Amino acid sequence: MTPRLDMIGMVVSDMAASLAFYRRLGLDVPPGAEEQPHVEAVLSGGLRIGWDTEDTVRSFDPSWVRPTGDGRRDLAFLCDSPAEVDALYAELTAAGHPGHLKPWDAFWGQRYAVVLDPDGCGVSLFAPSESAPGAPAEPS
Repeated sequence: MTPRLDMIGMVVSDMAASLAFYRRLGLDVPPGAEEQPHVEAVLSGGLRIGWDTEDTVRSFDPSWVRPTGDGRRDLAFLCDSPAEVDALYAELTAAGHPGHLKPWDAFWGQRYAVVLDPDGCGVSLFAPSESAPGAPAEPS
């Protein structure tokens, strides 16, 4: 049997804040999940995303320590249009999430922006630029 990627796992310091952030990005997180130490949501195509509190991870790995620095994880969300990138960035930053890179027209043919989730991890928002309809789905 060949292993296959089944779940993206994230360790979070504040479950409620993290789930609220990712719900704003359209993830279908079960109601009441904020009180759980481990939460999962199924993404389109069957891939799962999971969140664990820091205490949960320490319960089975006592040596675990919170990572420092940026760039340890970056999720990218495809938007329907460049205007949606701008609107979603504005919505998230208005809700108090720090903007890292304001929307811009990237040289690789996308409208691109980065906002930080409640744990300070980058979340990219992107859409093919209207001026480059054949642009790649992700930067290379």
